Amino acid sequence: MSPETTIAWYVTPHGYGHLARSCDILLAWLDLCPTARVVLSGTAFSSFVFSRLPQTRVTLRRAAFDVGLVQFDSIRADPAASLHAALELTERRSALVREEAAFLRSIGARIVVADIPSLPLEAAAAVGLPSAAVGNFSWNWIYETMAQGDERWNPVAAMYREGYARADLLLRLPFHEPMNAFRRRLDVPVVALPGRRRREEIARAAGCDPAARWVLVGMGTVGWSDSALDRLEALRDVVFLTVRPLEWRRRNFRAFDPTSFPFADLVASADVVLSKPGYGILSECVVNDRPLVCVERDDFPEARVLVPAIRRYLRHAFVAQTDFYAGAIESALKELREAPPPSARAPAGGAPIAARALMRLANEA
Repeated sequence: MSPETTIAWYVTPHGYGHLARSCDILLAWLDLCPTARVVLSGTAFSSFVFSRLPQTRVTLRRAAFDVGLVQFDSIRADPAASLHAALELTERRSALVREEAAFLRSIGARIVVADIPSLPLEAAAAVGLPSAAVGNFSWNWIYETMAQGDERWNPVAAMYREGYARADLLLRLPFHEPMNAFRRRLDVPVVALPGRRRREEIARAAGCDPAARWVLVGMGTVGWSDSALDRLEALRDVVFLTVRPLEWRRRNFRAFDPTSFPFADLVASADVVLSKPGYGILSECVVNDRPLVCVERDDFPEARVLVPAIRRYLRHAFVAQTDFYAGAIESALKELREAPPPSARAPAGGAPIAARALMRLANEA
């Protein structure tokens, strides 16, 4: 690619998994093309991004082009607030596409990549730039499911279908729905980087017992009550690891800054990961061979494709939402000790494959 290559990359505000896999692909791309530059648009914390990407080659831009789902925390969504925000976005669609097309011209973008808002793909088409999407689910699929109970979601789903149809390529990740809104699809292996097991070093830094059972809470926000935290604090020989801003001042909780230890290293060093069904955490557990205690989340359509993958590729146990919010995870932790090994291994190493595919697309333009 030419020295002046600028990559315009867009990330949904819906969860860290999208941002993590985007960073992994971008890191592979920057390794392959040392002169490329990235303009990353999203609502990310800079500490998260720059714990994964070189700061000198990435410009962060705070901007959102989809709403995903408005959530109370990492597990519970607010359907009414989500619909209100999505309909507002739909009304602003034309103006946002025009404004973003002008922005793409102003930065001299060579290619547009979205994980997985649709409006940037429309803006790319408006200025004749190649574009690609990255994902394991599409928002039109989510919203079409929600429209079965509330037809007001239909115009939102239509906007996404139309936008996705403008993309030149979809890099479809494992554990996916069909994603039929895209004209051209390329399947790639799991995108997630294996971490390093740094248990002694982490124990010294956090002041926790390396012989205890470490449970990594792999979520951005959790609405535990004081009584739930009391119950978790009472667990003997268990230490809970979190990444700030998620933090509680409790005896057996330890919080880490994103820049102190890469998240993948925390996953690789933990005994158990506690999380919801999400692509990012599933992939991190797969590449690091870590067991997962998974909070049930039947109200989110993505769980339909992720839960079967969890059952196949990970040692696992499930915990009901009511038990989780009560801090009652003891049974799941006990069950996990006796869980059989996974029945299959998911193919990994997708980041460089995805990066090369995107470079080819940029060079074809």
